[in-house]
Amino acid sequence: MAQTVHLADRSPQVTPDQLLAGFHPSYRFGEVSFDSYIPDPAHPSQAEAVQRLRDFAASIGRPASGGGGGFFGGLFGGGRPKASAQPAGIYLDGGFGVGKTHLLASTWHAAPGPKAFGTFVEYTNLVGALGFRNAVDVLTQYTLVCIDEFELDDPGDTVLMSRLMRELADAGVRLVATSNTLPGSLGEGRFAAQDFKREIQVLSEQFDVIRIDGEDYRHRGLAAAPAPLPDAEVDRAVQTNFPHAGVVAVDDFDALTAMLSRVHPSRYRELVKDVDVVALHGVRTITDQATALRFVVFADRLYDKDVPVVASGVPFDDLFTQEMMHGGYMKKYFRTVSRMTALVREGQLGEVEAK
Repeated sequence: MAQTVHLADRSPQVTPDQLLAGFHPSYRFGEVSFDSYIPDPAHPSQAEAVQRLRDFAASIGRPASGGGGGFFGGLFGGGRPKASAQPAGIYLDGGFGVGKTHLLASTWHAAPGPKAFGTFVEYTNLVGALGFRNAVDVLTQYTLVCIDEFELDDPGDTVLMSRLMRELADAGVRLVATSNTLPGSLGEGRFAAQDFKREIQVLSEQFDVIRIDGEDYRHRGLAAAPAPLPDAEVDRAVQTNFPHAGVVAVDDFDALTAMLSRVHPSRYRELVKDVDVVALHGVRTITDQATALRFVVFADRLYDKDVPVVASGVPFDDLFTQEMMHGGYMKKYFRTVSRMTALVREGQLGEVEAK
């Protein structure tokens, strides 16, 4: 019989060592590879990206075939040697759901270590926990640092991460980052790529920008998201669809979001580490920006762990106000809607995604 818990009652604690231990691909991407990525034939850029990243991963750790070395080898000298035919950094530019994280994780798996893999937010949390200089000292010991969902909508954090990447680059660390571009932006002068180049300034010339076109694979060819359940049916649906679940988190949506305001986002992974299914009662549209941004991180941790969701209330495409969906953080909110819709489809229809 499943153990029932309430996330709203939890107060997880995370040490800096535990944060560092978490810098690897999540369960969802724990065993992916370039071979398991299925390119969409309608978008040749996907197959091209696979080959270019294969070559990049294979080049890490090779001795230089010429001069240079390190991110700024040609300018300042020093750093670790690199293959001259390969870029020092890769930036994957594409809409949500085209498989950027899959390819990023595949690169991480294929490259020699030591190596780190985390989201933009997780790296900013690491800097907050360790301090900037200590974070640099730790990460410069890695051969590869992968940054998922490089965010361009928070100037302070973007400048912080640009400085961190610059320090790592000087030490010869190879970098791969993904964008959080909206699909509609891809045809508008490579919107995210240009923003990225502007924000990281001198690093931009050292990055090879790989454009990945395509539709959101999470919903490619699928019907519309399932409607929310009546509140009285939520717990019954969990029992029916997941009879062998070990830990089921049952929470009122308002109580959950109130708890998220008291717990630092760096602890959200610990918050859900043992949870197999989430039952949410009374989901409603979030109108407060701070609450919305915290839920974005929470949703990412659920998605990382592939936790199915069963819910009542408003559908998840109404989770954020229209003003939010067209505002400065729209990329984050669109990603969250996409991911939560996928988790609800798993939870309420039993349609588990291929890993």
